[in-house]
Amino acid sequence: MDRIDPKVDEAIQTLNMKDGPTRRRLLKGTGLVSATAAASALLAACSSSGGSSTSEAANTAGNFPKTPPWQFWFVNHVTTNPFFVPTQYGLQDAAALLSIPVPKFGGSTTSNVPQMVQYMNTAISGKADGIAVAVISATAFTTPTSNAMSAGIPVVSYNADGTVSPDGVATTGTDRLAYYGQDLYGSGVALGNKIVELMGGGGDAVGFIATPGAGNIQPRIDGANAAIKKSGKNINLKQITSGAELPAENTAINGYVLSHKDTLKGIFAVDAGSTQTVGQIVGKYGLADKVASGGFDLTPQTLQSVKSGNLDFTIDQSPYQQGFLPVIGLYLFQLSGGLVSPSTTNTGLTFVDKNSVDPYMQTTSRFEGSSKEQKLIKRSGAISGG
Repeated sequence: MDRIDPKVDEAIQTLNMKDGPTRRRLLKGTGLVSATAAASALLAACSSSGGSSTSEAANTAGNFPKTPPWQFWFVNHVTTNPFFVPTQYGLQDAAALLSIPVPKFGGSTTSNVPQMVQYMNTAISGKADGIAVAVISATAFTTPTSNAMSAGIPVVSYNADGTVSPDGVATTGTDRLAYYGQDLYGSGVALGNKIVELMGGGGDAVGFIATPGAGNIQPRIDGANAAIKKSGKNINLKQITSGAELPAENTAINGYVLSHKDTLKGIFAVDAGSTQTVGQIVGKYGLADKVASGGFDLTPQTLQSVKSGNLDFTIDQSPYQQGFLPVIGLYLFQLSGGLVSPSTTNTGLTFVDKNSVDPYMQTTSRFEGSSKEQKLIKRSGAISGG
């Protein structure tokens, strides 16, 4: 057998070369000025790229270093609400992309702020590597957020960022690094303008809200009323509490609509669960041609109601991004040693009506919570800007 040059053997072993043209050419030295020189060049290239073996390269993405298993925590107010199904898919997918543990997701099922604070304090005492919190109170999360940041734990908010004053001026109530979510007051103004458009003749309307005063949805009612007032139309939008859990929402909404269906000209909602139920109740009592109706978010039941005409519209605020983007922001903050600070991101406002609902209905995906499957969705057609 021919003697193998030690440098050639080192290159083959280090680069874990399988049988192929390059390996055979190195062994035989054919077609190369020098097998030894070629092997040395390959080893030098490998060294300069920062990797020493394919097994090490498999643990990195591009030139990203292998990172610690950073554990992020999400503090939520209604963990079982259908709105947050795609949010949880988003945080799971971001973690999978970055090869870190799935963030912990907990807090309260009923918008109980003390329960949320307790969960956040547990994250702090558990030395979380980052916290994302839905700031549904203007005051309750001020101290926990400050405590976390003082302990070196980065905090961002998502879905809700405190509260908004009646004139639309936002106040966060925390010193968080960034907010990921919709412009809540602005979305309320957009809702109010849509109500004015649909109820040009005026009349009584109801706006169902799961938890009055909560920083994630109260700004929407406030914004809607401001827009209606500005329009000068004789529209009376009455705020009615529906409750944080679906069974309670169904009872409250059904009871109110049943007793007022002969006088209502509009039925609206500002949260996912209430909107879903409004569509079902409008269909139950055959009110689609008698009232204007609409709300927020893209649960499968809500989309079906839009398709059938039991809701005139719903508003998309991209719940998937509200899970995905905080993970990316916290990850980059940790990766850069705090040099890359998370960036506040408005996750948008899109009206979905009968004319535009079909793509949502025809595509099941994790992005809207209608499927658990991870898949590439192929897009066709032109792209329109927002």
